[in-house]
Amino acid sequence: MSGKDKPRAIIGPLNVYSLLALAGIVGPAVLITTNLIAAFSVSDYSLIRDSISSLAWTPMGWLQSIGFLTIGLLVEVFTAGLLLSIHAARGFSLGIGLLACFGFGLLIIGAFREDPAGSPHTIQGTIHTVTTIIVFSLFPIASLLISFSLRKDPYWQKLFPHTIATTIITSTFVIGHLLFVKQLSWLGLYERVLVANTVIWVEIMAIRLLRLSLSASDRLKRVTIF
Repeated sequence: MSGKDKPRAIIGPLNVYSLLALAGIVGPAVLITTNLIAAFSVSDYSLIRDSISSLAWTPMGWLQSIGFLTIGLLVEVFTAGLLLSIHAARGFSLGIGLLACFGFGLLIIGAFREDPAGSPHTIQGTIHTVTTIIVFSLFPIASLLISFSLRKDPYWQKLFPHTIATTIITSTFVIGHLLFVKQLSWLGLYERVLVANTVIWVEIMAIRLLRLSLSASDRLKRVTIF
């Protein structure tokens, strides 16, 4: 593909695909950074023992909420980049739709806090808990459906094994969390591995899209609206 056939640059060398990819790169980085800063800023909070959601009730909890709101919005933006750049196989559109729902769910998680341990159930806490279960149950379905397209697309097939591994790990951790993990003394660590597994996948996919957007790849369609 010649240089003139590449998607038109918008900012410097960055085209619309590059900007969509950056959304997927920045989102996970913001979530991880805000979570760690908030956690280390609270003396009696343990990254290993305490759940991620319980951090929202600490003095620095607002920072983590911003992290979830940010990644939720940016994941929704990033899914458009995957939709436009991957050769679709059966189930791809549904997978992309579920990934967008994953992003929207992260927004909800950030907007509504979990009920504090031992306190009466509230609508806010119920929304948070139900959304968390749905969001992380949908993610492995989304990644599995997207993986079928990755396997058939020569520009993306190198990420097929990692996507399958992410799907298996997420499914296992979600089932474990629902069945028994809340009783463990290392709940916080367990949840962070689960969340990291999903957002690292988003990060890796986004980096791949960014590289493709900056190369003369004929897999990237020209987007005329920009």
